[in-house]
Amino acid sequence: MKRLIKCLIVLIFVVAALWFLQKLLVPKYIVKNEEGVLCGEYYDNAGGNDVLFIGDCEVYSNFSPITLWKEYGITSVIRGTPQQLIWQSYYMLEDTLRYETPKVVVYNVFSMKYSEPQSEAFNRLSLDGMRWSSVKVNAIKASMKEDEDETFMSYVFPILRFHSRWNELTDEDFTYLFNREKLSHNGYVMRVDSKPVTTLPDPIPLADYTYADIDWQYLDKIRDCCKEHGITLVLIKSPSCQPYWFEEWDKQIADYADKNGLTYINFLAHGDETGIDYTTDTYDAGLHLNLSGAEKASMWFGKFLAQLPGITDHRNDSELVTRWNDKIEFYEAMKASQYKQLEETGQVTSFR
Repeated sequence: MKRLIKCLIVLIFVVAALWFLQKLLVPKYIVKNEEGVLCGEYYDNAGGNDVLFIGDCEVYSNFSPITLWKEYGITSVIRGTPQQLIWQSYYMLEDTLRYETPKVVVYNVFSMKYSEPQSEAFNRLSLDGMRWSSVKVNAIKASMKEDEDETFMSYVFPILRFHSRWNELTDEDFTYLFNREKLSHNGYVMRVDSKPVTTLPDPIPLADYTYADIDWQYLDKIRDCCKEHGITLVLIKSPSCQPYWFEEWDKQIADYADKNGLTYINFLAHGDETGIDYTTDTYDAGLHLNLSGAEKASMWFGKFLAQLPGITDHRNDSELVTRWNDKIEFYEAMKASQYKQLEETGQVTSFR
């Protein structure tokens, strides 16, 4: 019995030590690659969201759930991650349905240009923060690159992937070892600085504009999943000048939407209506919108969303008002902090 107890104590110590080392060595995504926290931050905002945005940086940079609430009383959340591929968007939807059933799903179609996994780094930014379930297992299996040293077990035990980060550790790894700072506003990543679009390079023609079969298969899966749960699916091309959005891509999406009775909105075709000015409303010369651009896009899109079945103005719900007032307070505090950084340094050096 004493021997057994000793063995158990040693086992507990070893497990605890490995757990601590894993917590230390896994990137914190607070100071560097901040968008890596977005997937995990969803769970603090889960429940009661009528609108779900899924997609890549063109959703988490370009739409403000706080604006949708303030102007229309719409509850919404963004499950966007860097270079989120369409199969990852599908599994984001499936994972969300474990916690809530939105009335509307908005999917940004830009990532359909990709027909295969791009890199382990982007996979981890999208998937490491997802809670474990069969959904995450399937998402990982669909996303791993076969020609790289990327293993399923390294997602189960991230220390297998990050054990060599000893020489990369910084104060960030110790400061946020057990606590994480909140970055997003229901999935929206704020930037108040501005870098105008001055010139745009001529697009390089593609040899083939046809979307791959896998993209259509997963778009069908998103559509079927929404139909099964009584959710209205809306397809969008988010407002951004770069990378170039080809007319040939746009027509394929428009034809798909028409064939399947879906709404497709290309924001680039509604520039005058949205009021977005790419000389003032982008922080990186047209790739993403800044705060003023995201609020304009949300104001215009909110008018459309407010008319969809099941969308309700919740600003008379005292419980929701209290919850969203807290979100507004955080939103305004970050806005003030970023404007202060901009005034003092001429740039936004931190999202917080």
